[in-house]
Amino acid sequence: MTQYRGYIGTYSKGDSKGVYTFTLDTETNKISNQQLAAELKDPTYVTITNENKLYAVMKEDKKGGIAAFEMNPKSGSLQPMNQQITADGGPCHVTVSKDQTKGLSANYHSGTILSYAIEEDGSIGDILSKVTHEGSGPNKERQEKAHAHFSGFTPDEHYAVAVDLGTDEVILYINNNGELDKHFTLKVTPGAGPRHIAFHPHEAYAYIMTELSNEIIVCAYNATVGELHEIQTISTLPEGFVEESFGSAIHVSQDGKFVYAANRGHNSIASFAVNDLSGELTLVEIVSTEGNWPRDFHIDPSGGYLLASNQESSNLTLYSRNKDTGKLSLLESEIPMPYPVCVVFVSDSIQ
Repeated sequence: MTQYRGYIGTYSKGDSKGVYTFTLDTETNKISNQQLAAELKDPTYVTITNENKLYAVMKEDKKGGIAAFEMNPKSGSLQPMNQQITADGGPCHVTVSKDQTKGLSANYHSGTILSYAIEEDGSIGDILSKVTHEGSGPNKERQEKAHAHFSGFTPDEHYAVAVDLGTDEVILYINNNGELDKHFTLKVTPGAGPRHIAFHPHEAYAYIMTELSNEIIVCAYNATVGELHEIQTISTLPEGFVEESFGSAIHVSQDGKFVYAANRGHNSIASFAVNDLSGELTLVEIVSTEGNWPRDFHIDPSGGYLLASNQESSNLTLYSRNKDTGKLSLLESEIPMPYPVCVVFVSDSIQ
């Protein structure tokens, strides 16, 4: 029997109080032991490290920032370490470098990217750099100004990458020990509203999820010069669908053979096969998330399961995943979780 622990970031409304933990049992194919791990205001995005640390975005009145926690490997509870609060509002994304010395946050409302020092004990240190995006897009309601929606690192972590929904840009910054220097800008189709980016685990490809056009933009990534170049755009919605929908999360399977993307409105997850030679995608299937507004999902460490979070119906949906075909099979959908957003798994199994 193998069990994996996971964490859910939520919106603090209704019965939701913060970050929750759960257990995935690969023998029973069930999610269980859902419980509050730490109280926090709007921890909508969380990330974890292999040193049993969890970092969550948070709000505090009109301010916001990042909170650091130490994970209890047995109980899953979270012990607060410290917080770093700024006037930029509540961030929507947080990432920590592989060597666990730097952190990045994306601030949607202010259009800013902040880099932080991560101390030896895992606590959040000083702000090292802050960059402010400028510009707008053709969608007057959603692109009236810059809206940074993602911040992360390229696979070699030489660059920080920011995705801005408001300006239709993906920007690479040289990561100079936490100081961010603008290096390259990819302008995508006006009005597409790029939201997140996921890099292939071992090939030079990247996959950009757009929120406003519900598409994946496939890019070749040149790590030597630090540039992204578009090679394909493919819809994540079924042909003929004309109702309102917004793209949300995108993830690549651990073996790099499949890309998955979620649609809010159509309430589905689209699976794509990756061409080994070109990186281009071919649609495999689109399956219902059995709930409303799938904000995020994640593949478990074994690669055999996918767990989706339905924000507005307050439920999680668990699928088994065929590693050869990429197809998803529904296991259970009535898994209660209040206003779930982000889903992450701890890589080591529960002892």
